Amino acid sequence: MSEWINNLVANLIFIFERLDWLSVVDILLVTTVFLSILILLRNTQAMVLLRGALLLMALLALLTSQEVLPAFSWLVRTTLPAIVLAIPVIFAPEIRHALERLGRAGLYQLPEKYAAQVRDAITAIVSSSARLSSRRHGALIVVQRRDRLDEYMETGVRMEARVTPELLLQVFYPNTPLHDGAVIIVGSRLAAASCVMPLSASGVLARSPERQMGLRHRAALGITEVSDAISIVVSEETGSISIVHGGRMIQHLDPERLENILRAFFQPEQPGGGFFSHLTRFFVNRQRNRGD
Repeated sequence: MSEWINNLVANLIFIFERLDWLSVVDILLVTTVFLSILILLRNTQAMVLLRGALLLMALLALLTSQEVLPAFSWLVRTTLPAIVLAIPVIFAPEIRHALERLGRAGLYQLPEKYAAQVRDAITAIVSSSARLSSRRHGALIVVQRRDRLDEYMETGVRMEARVTPELLLQVFYPNTPLHDGAVIIVGSRLAAASCVMPLSASGVLARSPERQMGLRHRAALGITEVSDAISIVVSEETGSISIVHGGRMIQHLDPERLENILRAFFQPEQPGGGFFSHLTRFFVNRQRNRGD
């Protein structure tokens, strides 16, 4: 045992003696790449696949290292190229999602005129959400930001009406023709109602202790995973109000908190603001809400 430890120490000393600044940069770059991949795959089904793939690779490496299994080693070496080619097919949705997020990272602030129009609609959104919550009427409100949501509007009924609390209450009144699905708000206008949103493929809701969250919450997460839109969802079972952005959800909001978060997303930008300042404000509010 002591000999093994001495060999390990000697090997570590040998490695550190050969390190220079280029080697450190090289290690940091590789670490950054792997860390970025893990962050992008966090809370997705791909993380489960990745864990299984890593375990399988470790097992194969252990078995092929044994010289007593030549036939199995040959089989693994032969099929390895096919496995490598299959990876993009298996992880296609996650790769697309990661590239979309990367593409949005270079976007900056919203046009001030559009942001002002949304700010005019925020009071109506907050007021209707509070009243829907008190009545336990389920609702899903999606507010467009930079990414256009035209393809999702086509799945619903075009309205192009000014956003008012009464209009939103009527749309989400139970058993009315438009109460299923989401409304999409563009600026100060309700562009479409009864729209079909993509369902989230992440495991966020599966790990939530609140089992009452269902398709409406999955849709709220799903649209924010494929766009930069903001979703406000009212639970039909509990009346709880939640807000979603970037695949992250803040739950159990009161009207005041909801309004503060919405206005943080659409307030005038300061120099040097934009995408990252929005995220900073969002997560600051999220931590504040958790603390309360």
